[in-house]
Amino acid sequence: MPEPADLERRATDLLQRLIRFKTVNPPGDEEPAQLFLEKLLEGAGFECELLYAVDGRPNLVARLGASSDGARLALLSHVDTVLADPEEWSVDPWSGELRDGCVWGRGALDMKSQLAAEVAAATALAEEGWRPASGELLVIVTCDEEAGAEHGAKWLCERQPEKVRCDMVVNEGAGEVLEFDGRRVYGVCVAEKGVFRFRLTTEGRAGHASLPRIGDNALTKLAPLIERLGERRASYGLSPEPEVLMHALGVDPGDGSDGALAQAIERVEEIDPRVAIVLEPLLSVTLTPTMVSASEKINVIPSRAELSVDCRVPPGLGEQEARAAVAEVLGEDGYRIEFGETVVGNRSAIDTELMEHIRTFVAEEDPGAEAAAVALPGFSDSRWFRDAFPECVAYGFFPQRKMDLFEAAPLVHGADERVPVEDLGLAARFYAQLVEKVLG
Repeated sequence: MPEPADLERRATDLLQRLIRFKTVNPPGDEEPAQLFLEKLLEGAGFECELLYAVDGRPNLVARLGASSDGARLALLSHVDTVLADPEEWSVDPWSGELRDGCVWGRGALDMKSQLAAEVAAATALAEEGWRPASGELLVIVTCDEEAGAEHGAKWLCERQPEKVRCDMVVNEGAGEVLEFDGRRVYGVCVAEKGVFRFRLTTEGRAGHASLPRIGDNALTKLAPLIERLGERRASYGLSPEPEVLMHALGVDPGDGSDGALAQAIERVEEIDPRVAIVLEPLLSVTLTPTMVSASEKINVIPSRAELSVDCRVPPGLGEQEARAAVAEVLGEDGYRIEFGETVVGNRSAIDTELMEHIRTFVAEEDPGAEAAAVALPGFSDSRWFRDAFPECVAYGFFPQRKMDLFEAAPLVHGADERVPVEDLGLAARFYAQLVEKVLG
């Protein structure tokens, strides 16, 4: 096992260097960073391959195998980031500056930190001469995650499945400590909500805006629907992931009915409203209005108005449940609904060998704390691996103790994104220990 101080130093230095590669997506431009990582991993003894869906945007797959068959463990990350406006930052977003015990820069949390910790752990082990007793370690670094993964994990899993086939995946999605009512819980992302975005349309009759009653304004018909979306919610329901999380937090879900869960959320709200904000979306189909369009000219009464709604459904649910939630919140008349982008929610099993390794690590590193399954309201590259390899266990876990969930979440895609060096070391220790325990 590499020395903790060495792992922390490696991860910190590597993250600083990775942030300095400007991999904003679009356009991505991930190739220079991937070539750098390829050289680093090859130097440690990995067999590396760059796989291109499009020119200039490779995915990196690095392998360290044994002579006998066994489990295949993948450390998964993406190297692209979202944009940053330097005028909003206290530091240069692409400086990788070390300040106040943190590495600052775009991608410091999402997710070059995890990339750095995974690669630091893998290369430190390999350079010490470690090799799997059986099976194979894969380090997979994708492009294009921030824009939908068409050229990244989606393409790899659909078009190059044998290159990335694995039994276990550790990716992003959770890991920050959550403190609530005297308890400390580290989330493990085992599932992701589905996306069923749709457009609501109201119809009317056009006319000149100077004579308001000459037409039939479709936009004013839309207004009550928007108000209902802001004031009402779909019924709560209990699924495995939030049930586990609630028990870990000491929150009683009762019989799992809408009324019991509403009371539970009220109790959480009284103790810490921030936790309610995180927990509540996991209990129902959520309907969030985001975009409106109507007349193209200010002096024309619109004959049609459209509202775009971001709809997220718990894992295992689909369009039928999304439509039922819409009818419950809006009623069934006065609009037309058309679904566009749909992504079915996905999950991995909760009680697995990988979860036991995580629970053991948390108990050793933070006595009294525990690890608990959570679902991600959004989605990550884990879904492509769950789709492609149904037996694969894919979890999101980047342990953070110094910076908790409520400090970290606003920084993701925000200004002054940063990660504590202490958390980089913690994560690198986890990945190194996991690799040795799973692969021997």
